[in-house]
Amino acid sequence: MSHEQYAGVIKSLHECMEACNHCYTSCLQEEDLKHMAECVRLDRECADICSEFEKALTLGTQFVKEYAQLCVAACRACGDECAKHDHDHCQKCADACRKCADECEKLIA
Repeated sequence: MSHEQYAGVIKSLHECMEACNHCYTSCLQEEDLKHMAECVRLDRECADICSEFEKALTLGTQFVKEYAQLCVAACRACGDECAKHDHDHCQKCADACRKCADECEKLIA
């Protein structure tokens, strides 16, 4: 199967990975780092999962649904955590995570 059919998902995965990486880096600069620990952890994990799924789609993986399920779970968890924080980078990350989860859910049905 050609990865072109997944262009929208790939775009969302990439944008989510970028938002998570930015949030991760920005959270590390916050004063109360202990308060941001779970956000940092989920940012890193979500970025890695999105990046891996993006790569797998471009390589024509046969495990689309399995990757999509994992990505939805990671994006929802990260988005929920980021939404708890008022920082602009967290809010942007939460939005990107939600969008990516929504796109990935379309692949599961």
